[in-house]
Parts: sequence; C-alpha cells; structure tokens
Amino acid sequence: MVFSVFIGALYALQSRVNGELGVRIGDGFSAAAISFGSGLVLLSVGLLVWPTGRRGLARVSAGVRAKDLSVWQLFGGVSGAFFVLSQGLTASLLGLALFTVAIVAGQTVSGLLMDRFGIGPGGRRPLTLTKVIGVLVALAAVAWTVSGQLKGDVPLWLLWLPLVAGVGQGWQQAVNGNVRIVARSALTATFLNFLTGTIALGIAAVVHGLSAGFPTSLPADPWLYLGGVLGCIFIAAAAVVVRTTGVLMLGLSIVAGQLLCALLIDLVAPTSGQPLTFTTVGGSALALVAVVIVAFRWHLPRRR
Repeated sequence: MVFSVFIGALYALQSRVNGELGVRIGDGFSAAAISFGSGLVLLSVGLLVWPTGRRGLARVSAGVRAKDLSVWQLFGGVSGAFFVLSQGLTASLLGLALFTVAIVAGQTVSGLLMDRFGIGPGGRRPLTLTKVIGVLVALAAVAWTVSGQLKGDVPLWLLWLPLVAGVGQGWQQAVNGNVRIVARSALTATFLNFLTGTIALGIAAVVHGLSAGFPTSLPADPWLYLGGVLGCIFIAAAAVVVRTTGVLMLGLSIVAGQLLCALLIDLVAPTSGQPLTFTTVGGSALALVAVVIVAFRWHLPRRR
C-alpha cells in the first residue's frame, strides 16, 4: 500500500514536468510524445542490456499464440495516450479541478469493475461495502481538495472525455499486470506499454502539428525531459504491485500519493498566487482515510 502511494507521487511529479515542458514549447501533444518517446528509448536500451526483457517478449508472443494472453491486452499504453489527449483537449476548458474529479471518478469506478470481473492479474475480488464506502470517500476527498478551484461556467458535456480516460487508467493497470505475469518481466510489460503509447501519441502529435504548427525550438533544461524516466518507473512498479493490491486499491493509493505529493510541493515550493489552504490539507488526509477503509478488513464484534 505504501509503495502504491509512492507510485502516485511519481504520477504527480511527472505531471509537473510534462506540464512545464508543454508550456515551454507551447504544444502539449508534442510534449507528451517527447515524454513517451524518451521513455521508449530508455526501455529499448534496457532490452538490449538485460536478456530477461528480450525473453519476456518471446514469452508474450508465445502466450498470445497459446491464447494465454489476448492481443488487446498488449495495448495498455493507448489508454495512457488517450489520457494525455483528453487532458490537452478538455483540461483548459473544464478547468484542472473538474478535470481531476472526472479522472478520479472514472478511475475508481474502473477499479471496482476490473476487480469485480477479474480483468486484473489478481483475479476476481468481491465487491464489499467497505470498498464502496472507500470509493465514495476518495471522490469526496478529491472534490473537497479542488472545491475552491471549480468554475461555474464550464461545458459539462465535455466531462465524458476525462471520465473515459479515467476508466482507461484502471484498464491499463489491469492489462499491464497481466502482461507482466506472462512475460515474467516488468521491463517487457513497460516496454510494450510505451511502444503502443508512443505510436498513438506520435500520430496525434503529427496530426496536431499539421493543423496548428510544430514547435520551433526545445528548452535546454535537462529536468524537463525526465517525464519519460518517471513514467518508466511508475508503469513498471504498477504492473508489479497490481497483482497483490488489486486495481481498485492501486488506483486509490495512487490518488492519495498524487494529493500528498502535490501538498508537499506546495509546502516546499508554493506556486505564486496559490497558497496552501485547509481544503488541500483536509482533502489529502481524507484520501488516506479512503485507502485505509479499502485496504483493511473490518469485522463487527460478535455478541457473546
């Protein structure tokens, strides 16, 4: 559970890095493609260095032929690409707060469904009252945290894009975990995730560039290109732990990690004009409560 919260913190760090890169070059599509592409290059080098990754590719190929693994399970990276595209298309119109609520809503519901129907590597997990309560508390935590940033004049019909993207996040974690089990290598599962995501984002960036123009220059700051490295770490880590935690538990822990990391960033390096508020602290604490509710088995005391 603690490790899953750490994965969520890496999500938040990557968002800060990729967001800043997008602002610097003025093109979120190209920034996302650069992030995914740099991660793919790093993972390709890893495949050349570590033979376990190459053997994992052979096992995945054999698993598909033996129908132990479906072809559609190899395209988890497309969900990550769709998330980035939905962010570029709707986040500025909806506002980051409402966008985040929609993403979390989709991700938590997806986690419930993935566990209920056994899509993830951990198999079927029963739907319990504590899980439902935990999901509702998590949604309340995120809504409370961003309540001060919500806008009243937003096109709410656009909410379906981040909602679908959130559902895709849960599906991505589930299928990546299945690929890792068959491949016996987190490196292989992460490589395939980045391969499909890079292809999807590359196509989107080219189409967007042809219509709106391509970036003319790239910033020189090295830290702006760490998004791919962070992505490699948390995608591989999620593929490993999802078998134990389940998709719902992993998703809620990631949400808690994102909120806590954002809280820490605000404490250490606050953004001008956006002071740390009680709702931010309270919402982050409430997100941890949601994780605890889902993580532990609660038993009513028996009457003697």
